[in-house]
Amino acid sequence: MQTDQVETDWAALVLRVRDHQDKAAFAALFRHFAPRVKAFLMKSGADATTAEECAQDVMATLWQKAHLFDPSRASVATWVFTIARNRRIDALRKARRPEPEELPWGPEPEPDQAEVLEAQQDTERLGTALAQLPEKQRALIERAFYGDLSHSEIAAETGLPLGTIKSRIRLALERLRQQMS
Repeated sequence: MQTDQVETDWAALVLRVRDHQDKAAFAALFRHFAPRVKAFLMKSGADATTAEECAQDVMATLWQKAHLFDPSRASVATWVFTIARNRRIDALRKARRPEPEELPWGPEPEPDQAEVLEAQQDTERLGTALAQLPEKQRALIERAFYGDLSHSEIAAETGLPLGTIKSRIRLALERLRQQMS
C-alpha cells in the first residue's frame, strides 16, 4: 500500500509539472530520479560523465514532455527509465557512428610522373610475367583475378577438383612474385 501511495505522489508531481509547470514539483522529481537514472546508466556501462549528461537530458525531457505522461499506461519510474534507456541507446549509436572521411575539394592533384612511369612499367612487367605462365595456370589466374571468381566458382565452371585449382593458382602466384621482384 505504501508503494502505491509513493507512486501516486510521483504521478501527481508529473501532472503538476504538466499542467502548471510547477518548479517545486519538478525539483522533487529531479531530486528523486536524477541520481537513480545516473546510477542506472552507469550500471549499463556508461562512464560517469556520459551518465550525468544523459540523466540531465532525461530530466529535461521530463520537464518538456510531461504532457506525454499517461498514468494509466505506466508508472512515473517506468516512464522515466524508458526515456533513460532510449537516451543511452542513442548515445551508444552516436559513439559508434564513424566520422565521415574528409573529402578533398577541387581538382585532384596531378600524379607524380615518376610514379606514373613506375606503375606503367609494373603493369608491363606483370603482363609479360602472365604471358610466360603455363596456359593452365594463366587461365586460372585470369578467372580468379580478372573474372573475380572464387576458387569454388572456378572449380564449378571448369570441372577441375578444388585442390587442383588452388595448387595451380598458388604455383602461378609464386612464379609471378619471382618474376616481379
